[in-house]
Amino acid sequence: MTHQLRMTEAELVAACKRNDRTAQRELYDRYKKAMFTLAYRTTGDFAVAEDVLQEAFVKIFRNLKSFRAESTVGAWIKTIVVRTAYSKLRKKKLFTESLENQHLEQQVDWGHQKLDAEYLEQAIAALPEGYRMVFTLIEVEGYAHKEVAEMLDISVGTSKSQLFHAKKRLRESLREYGY
Repeated sequence: MTHQLRMTEAELVAACKRNDRTAQRELYDRYKKAMFTLAYRTTGDFAVAEDVLQEAFVKIFRNLKSFRAESTVGAWIKTIVVRTAYSKLRKKKLFTESLENQHLEQQVDWGHQKLDAEYLEQAIAALPEGYRMVFTLIEVEGYAHKEVAEMLDISVGTSKSQLFHAKKRLRESLREYGY
């Protein structure tokens, strides 16, 4: 079998729009890992992230004909994943406790670990849904408050407030465990 050249983004999208199954698989393979990571970071749950990824790609392939290339296909896919995660969390009401009760229930015994990526991932995952969603989109994914507000259908002020409280909660978590 000869080695095929990798399709450009525009070629890949065009082939997917023609229902080319090989191109659809290529699109999925290019983005599945990054989008699963994003889904996990926004939901804090592996099983829910898997559901989000599956639902998001169904939406992506269903709506690809409406993709107008005003952004990269990756940015478009990321928006769909974020909206799907947000919607799934709302539907499942995974985080209905008050913020204080949730904070107490989700504390993790960090022991005497060094501050590392795994610790930070756990601390971020323990944040309440809204805080975690906004923190991840702004601090991890690099979105601006205006973009986050549009994605999540919230005000820019709410986005800023959620980020402020997320950072405050993370600082408290770090201090509480000696960091």
